[in-house]
Amino acid sequence: MINSLTRGLARATGSSLGPYQTAVIRIGLSFTWLCYLLREWPNRRELYGPDAPWSWGMAQQLTADNHAFTALLWTDSPVWFEAVYALAVISSALLMLGWRTRTMSVLSMLAVLSLQNRSVFIGDGGDNVIHLMALYTVLTRCGQVWSLDARRAARRAGGQDDRDVPGIVLWTVCGLALAAAQVFAGTGMAWTDEGPLPGIGWATALWGLWLIHGLWWAAGRYAPGEPRTVLDTLAHLAHNAALLVIMAEVCLIYATAGWYKIQGSRWQDGTALYYPMHIDYFSPWPWLSHALAASGIIVLLLSYGTVAAQVAFPFTLLNRRVKNVLLVVMMAEHVGIAVLLGLPFFSLAMIVADAVFLPTSFLQKLGRVVKVRRSIPLSRPFPKPGLRPGPSSANAGSAESLPEGRIVG
Repeated sequence: MINSLTRGLARATGSSLGPYQTAVIRIGLSFTWLCYLLREWPNRRELYGPDAPWSWGMAQQLTADNHAFTALLWTDSPVWFEAVYALAVISSALLMLGWRTRTMSVLSMLAVLSLQNRSVFIGDGGDNVIHLMALYTVLTRCGQVWSLDARRAARRAGGQDDRDVPGIVLWTVCGLALAAAQVFAGTGMAWTDEGPLPGIGWATALWGLWLIHGLWWAAGRYAPGEPRTVLDTLAHLAHNAALLVIMAEVCLIYATAGWYKIQGSRWQDGTALYYPMHIDYFSPWPWLSHALAASGIIVLLLSYGTVAAQVAFPFTLLNRRVKNVLLVVMMAEHVGIAVLLGLPFFSLAMIVADAVFLPTSFLQKLGRVVKVRRSIPLSRPFPKPGLRPGPSSANAGSAESLPEGRIVG
């Protein structure tokens, strides 16, 4: 027992677990949020900006009660709104690519909170997932693989120049922006209240992250020995704790959804899915929804199957094979929700959240497949103008005449 605890503690403090799973969370949720922002670009002012039905004054009254963070309430300037929306787009794109993931995860989190807390009645369950995961991702080392940060780290390990001038410039700019926000934000940047944790205001949290990032760089540059080892250990602990919270959050989402459904009479008699299939707002393909709803057996099986899968999901984690089978079922269910009910971003967010439980071997194989696909040319090069095939090149287009090693897509 003691040996098991010792090995577990050594593993939790000696490495950041689930690098591929956290990379999927980073890429998938950033991609989902980016697609949503780009789709709603023409409607951004009506959703979150000065033309929104939920006015700036009404949002101020609400946040005064719930103390939710949103930079859009620091001023009602349209220019400031456009700047925050542009920051949301840029930070999500860079986080998806894995460029300066520590900084971009914080900026993306602030953008997500600013937009969603500005108009709280816009969105669905997918927005709630993105909201929560944006907070947890800040504490993860989600750029270990499949990122520009990982590629830069590999080059630096190969003996190339280890100076990080862009990182220093970015850190300095963020510090100046944080100082400006401290001056102009007023109560939105308190030190001891209205923050992410009780007794810790947003000013304390953000300045703390800024100082930790600077300390991390300084330790790696000037104190690569024991000080850097201590920081690495703390980073591993924070990463593994955040990963555990993400997994627990996904289980909690499914468990609460399943048990609440059990209490509903429509879910008990197996007719719950019949009604949303006849709502025009949730029927992008009415003919398909009506065709499925016309069969009482299909509606009954889908209703009971949804409840059973959601209730059983947390318990299947005890068996790897059963868990993998149910993961496929859950992802297929969300694809069905996207198609039948017209909720693509909710479904994509939940599929990405489910991916935290995918086996590492599967994700590694998927990464190798994508890498190989990227290395294959998509088409044959065009011949030079004026070049005519001679008698000896009559079969130049055949596979046998290609040089050894040439791959034609």
